Amino acid sequence: MPMLATQITANKTPGLEKGEKGSHKAVKRSSNNLKKLFTKALSSTGVKYIFKSKTKPPKTPIDVVRRVTFLLAALDSFEDNVDPKRFDKMQELDSLLHEMKSILYGSNECEPAVEACAQLTQELLRDNALRLIILCLPKLNLEARKDATRIVANLQRQPVNSRLIASDYLEANPDLMDHLVSGYDDPGLALHYGAMLRECIRHQVVARYVLRSEHMKRFFDYMQIPEFDVAADATATFKELITRHKSTIAEFLFENYDWFFTEFNAKLLESANYITRRQAIKLLGDILLDRSNSPVMTRYVSSKDNLRILMNLLRESSKNIQLDAFHVFKLFVANRNKPSDIVNILVANRSKLLRFFASFRIDKEDEQFEADKAQVVKEIAQLEAIGPLFSGELHKFPPTPTASGELYKTPTARIRQLM
Repeated sequence: MPMLATQITANKTPGLEKGEKGSHKAVKRSSNNLKKLFTKALSSTGVKYIFKSKTKPPKTPIDVVRRVTFLLAALDSFEDNVDPKRFDKMQELDSLLHEMKSILYGSNECEPAVEACAQLTQELLRDNALRLIILCLPKLNLEARKDATRIVANLQRQPVNSRLIASDYLEANPDLMDHLVSGYDDPGLALHYGAMLRECIRHQVVARYVLRSEHMKRFFDYMQIPEFDVAADATATFKELITRHKSTIAEFLFENYDWFFTEFNAKLLESANYITRRQAIKLLGDILLDRSNSPVMTRYVSSKDNLRILMNLLRESSKNIQLDAFHVFKLFVANRNKPSDIVNILVANRSKLLRFFASFRIDKEDEQFEADKAQVVKEIAQLEAIGPLFSGELHKFPPTPTASGELYKTPTARIRQLM
């Protein structure tokens, strides 16, 4: 631990009292020694900036990181927010985080220097400053939070000797992902932690950890948070998790099919919130139309409950939802190995479906859409029931939206009552 000036002075006083005090030569020698000790103490991380200008940041990336680490670690040592020492330290910390961001992103005058970025990245990970930045985010000022968010995000893309060393660091410190996901519980921090999290899951090993954790189930609730911006951010992160790394998500969906789609259908596709339904059906299309997920798609389009939900979405008043629902619905029709339940539901509703598609149009001309619709109509028209049709196989379309424009929602339980 570096020696403070008071300690150094105290250590020298006894010697002076024993005889050196009266000798001019001894005093001069002692003064020189004292000066050397001050120089040595002030060169340490803890105190070397005490007499420097508050507006003048350290010159090297290593100095910046070490000073930021010291200041972050010292945040808890101040009793309250009105402590003048705390104000000065926070002001310095704000300035240093901004300096750190400038090193990584450059400025209007110059591009970021590759060597400086590599040094900063290495030092942030070596000294665990990245951990401190994430954990201390709630204690920072708003502008400092913004800079900290951009710093953490940028580190995930910074190569050092052609390696993304942030991936190795996060693999060894998975609890940081727990902290980032839990950030959605605090609306004031959610957008900052969400932006960090999306950059971290660019690393496949990190995405795999989050997918296999209990956090995945929490996302279905986060996406329905009343604060729109937080719910939208959680949805963006959820989409990144289940679309970026093809092999990882294919494995995850195959192993977790039952609970995942039970939650997906009940909380997203059948949500009372229009925006949630719209985002969910689009996301479902992305999942099922991805060739990596072929086994999952085959299983999904073999479920009569899933088919009923899709037929319900086709009757939405929103053209966007109808169009996205159509792209999923056509997978049920195109399936060459349709179970008898699927065939019989389509046959029982043939006339309604054909009338619906006869008037189903989109605003812009799209040859592919028209070709897909024609093929769906042809397939439905040619279907033959497998065995006798029972009342339990019939599906009743919900009524059209009310005159007030309110969207009609029929949950699966209600659909079954109508059958």
